[in-house]
Amino acid sequence: MLHRVIALVALALTATMALAQPMVSAADPRAAAAGVEMLKKGGTAADAAVAMMLALGVIEPGHSGIGGGGFLVYHDAKTGKISSYDAREAAPAAADGRWFYGADGKPLGIRQAIPGGRSVGVPGELRLMETAHAEHGKLAWSALFAPATRLARNGWAITPRFNNFLTKMPATGFFNAWAKSYLYNADGTAKAVGTVVKNPELAALYGNIARHGPSYFYVGPPAQTLVATINNAAHNPSKMTTGDLASYKVQERAPVCGTYRTYRICGMGPPASGTVIVLMILKQLERFDMGALGKGSPVAWHLFAESSRLAYADRDTWLADPDYVQVPVQGLLAADYLASRSALISPDSTMAAIAPGMPAGAPALKRAELQPEHGTSSFTAVDRWGNVAEGTVTIESVFGSGQSMNGIFLNNQLTDFNLVPEKDGVLTANRVEGGKRPRSSMSPMIVYDAAGKVRIAIGAAGGSTIIAQVAKALVGVIDWHMSAQDAISMGLLYAPTPGGVAEKDTQLEPMLPALAALGEHLSVAPLGLKANAIEWQSGAWAGAADPRSEGVSMGIDGKVVKPAMAALQRDRPSE
Repeated sequence: MLHRVIALVALALTATMALAQPMVSAADPRAAAAGVEMLKKGGTAADAAVAMMLALGVIEPGHSGIGGGGFLVYHDAKTGKISSYDAREAAPAAADGRWFYGADGKPLGIRQAIPGGRSVGVPGELRLMETAHAEHGKLAWSALFAPATRLARNGWAITPRFNNFLTKMPATGFFNAWAKSYLYNADGTAKAVGTVVKNPELAALYGNIARHGPSYFYVGPPAQTLVATINNAAHNPSKMTTGDLASYKVQERAPVCGTYRTYRICGMGPPASGTVIVLMILKQLERFDMGALGKGSPVAWHLFAESSRLAYADRDTWLADPDYVQVPVQGLLAADYLASRSALISPDSTMAAIAPGMPAGAPALKRAELQPEHGTSSFTAVDRWGNVAEGTVTIESVFGSGQSMNGIFLNNQLTDFNLVPEKDGVLTANRVEGGKRPRSSMSPMIVYDAAGKVRIAIGAAGGSTIIAQVAKALVGVIDWHMSAQDAISMGLLYAPTPGGVAEKDTQLEPMLPALAALGEHLSVAPLGLKANAIEWQSGAWAGAADPRSEGVSMGIDGKVVKPAMAALQRDRPSE
């Protein structure tokens, strides 16, 4: 009888969630509007997600686009199933451990390796759109392209944030003539805020893909253009073939799930490292009463930093493409292993040294240095049926490799591999291999409450800070009972290694003396954070977007929620 009552309650909750207003959250209001347009037409969360990805490729060309890749997790409201799709870029078959070595036989530095052709992986984002639409979409494929094609054809205005990226580019010399004329004035200065720029090449490409399907990009003329572009690059020419593009497939992988307090958290597994490492950070904190400490406690933030350092050390050692390396996911998330790692954390002092652990099932591998990551965009969608899509897409660095064709920029995702394949004579997990997909920090995640209903879907952009952003927001929502908006707005203590960064102009700055007394040696700096979320709150969906970005949440009633910078949490620490 009790089971029947529980089932009836769950059914009622599902019906209520399905009646709630559909909603999206994205890193740019024009992308959010594209998603809402699909929802208004009766589209699913998958349809909205595809439309947002396409639009982001137009108005955030420095961060994402079909020249890159990404990950998507999807909750099917009818079945309760969560699916996760790996569209990470792949290395050409010709790649090997010395892919990023120069003619002198020495490994390239990261700044040498990024520009040119060799850093470009086989793009996966368009195949991700195809898969999500085929499995979860309702609208016609061609309809999903309409908003983005309008933006590319009719033009879009350069925003302050985008202008800032253009102005701060260390060098534009690796852009071709088209890219320079598209985004820069004749004198080399960035086009001003408000300037409307058009991309007819991309509009034409989108039109052909809308009519002929994704294979037009992977086996048609664009494939030949892409290969010729990067293989004939003036800097670091590649050895990609049209066969590398034609054989690319999205991998539907089993989601990684774990618990924190009474919540179940699910997301993308390797080669994405985010879900595993977020879960490790949270589980290592679970023995501490984070709720009682509160968001204004220096001790709470010290604990968060210490747990982050331990988890990132394991990330840099064990996480990689599971099709090429034995990744000990179960060992890393095992209760006894996490308890042993958590035992290293003290509320009164900072660890003198950080080393990776030895989880069950771990192969003989060496820890590599933390690889820098930069670009990326995230988005969330919930439809009228209660389906939820959470995705993160990227071309890696700002403007990727700097190579462009047909109005798109090509990724530099292969520099997410370890540029040197071994350390101290032992191979590293994330070394370059032909066909392999590089490790990623992207962390699209869906969180369920004790009744099994979606509590929050969340993701972020910002390279390796993504993991810390999502973990921080979940501590805020779960332990400190904050709204998703307030949790995202809260300042971040980012500590992937000894030391760390306390985000400037946030609630963390007044805590610095107390944190120093605990042994924390922190610098203070702004962090390029950019998170998005949708949560179930008080019987309705509520969107959240990062006030540091130009992102918004938007419902199909047209209401736009754009958090102001004043939303950044600057509370004084507790006494």
